[in-house]
Amino acid sequence: MMTIVIVAVFSIILASADQLIKYFIYEDLRPVGSVSVIDNLFSLVYSENRGAAFGIFQNATLFFSVITILLIGVFLFLLITKKFSGKLFTVSVILIIGGGLGNLIDRLFRGFVIDYLSLSFFPPICNFADYCITIGAVLFILCILLTPEKKKENHTEEKDGEE
Repeated sequence: MMTIVIVAVFSIILASADQLIKYFIYEDLRPVGSVSVIDNLFSLVYSENRGAAFGIFQNATLFFSVITILLIGVFLFLLITKKFSGKLFTVSVILIIGGGLGNLIDRLFRGFVIDYLSLSFFPPICNFADYCITIGAVLFILCILLTPEKKKENHTEEKDGEE
């Protein structure tokens, strides 16, 4: 139960940080468009993304909102049923849910996601929530790869005993 509270608190903190950053980006960067932070490497560029990653599936706000809600539900289910456990899994869930909530809030209240982080070597413009989701997904994949397959081993043993 304590893990669920920790996930909820830190996910809300991440989503709030994302929304705070986007507020300042909307208010201060939108009027000027872009600001170079490190020449030829990193810029802040105001962008309204009405699609998904890389701008695909434009104007599918309802679809992405529903998918986000479903995925948050899946990760909460995995957390509650303890399909996975450990700090790595908890951190991955916090990042995925926090980032998902940050972008979901944009979609529901603005109709688009505010993007602003532009790296010269990575063409799409992203935001804090996108990086949270990406890092969380990588950590979740590591959880899957590093989790022993006890159920699979038990199933194999049962088959061996039947023969």
